[in-house]
Amino acid sequence: MRWNLPNILTLLRLIAAPAVPLMFLYFSRPFADWAALTLFMVAAITDWIDGYLARAWQQESRFGAAMDPIADKAMVIIAIVVITGYSGMNPWLILPATVILFREVFVSGLREFLGPNAKLLKVTKLAKWKTTCQMVAISVLFLGTGLTFLEHGEPPMVGEVSLPWSTSWADLATHLGLLLIWIAAALTAWTGWDYFVKSLPYLREPGHEA
Repeated sequence: MRWNLPNILTLLRLIAAPAVPLMFLYFSRPFADWAALTLFMVAAITDWIDGYLARAWQQESRFGAAMDPIADKAMVIIAIVVITGYSGMNPWLILPATVILFREVFVSGLREFLGPNAKLLKVTKLAKWKTTCQMVAISVLFLGTGLTFLEHGEPPMVGEVSLPWSTSWADLATHLGLLLIWIAAALTAWTGWDYFVKSLPYLREPGHEA
């Protein structure tokens, strides 16, 4: 590994991913929500910065190529688990969260199975938009949990869904976050299907090629 700024930012993002739930372990709410939101947003911004700097400064490396997508997935998966728990296990959040988690595990398994042919599943532009949408959605949902606790002094009840025309900032942030996470889930499923189709020729049994 070469110790340049892009690789350092990627490494810091890897560390930040498991640090998000620690905010709720060491801080009381709603400060924990704001701390998690800040940490997640800063880490998400570095996702764009490290890639840009690596290309601009010609410092692209095998470490960055390997760790960058891992850091992205770790951030998203860990944050979604935290958000789902602290949003009162809202069923409108659990379903898109399940789609996202399933796709990430499924595609990672495909890449591992394909081995040397895994380059077939290289990151597409749509997959980059998917990651961006996931991170924005999670940030807005963290904002919603923080505002909900600040306004009501307690997390929402399980399955509680407020009216979409509510004037509460917490409700507005939560509904916007849910809309974005559903869009992210749709993009996630789409890219997962695209990768599956591309891998089909390598999944057929010998002698059964179409």
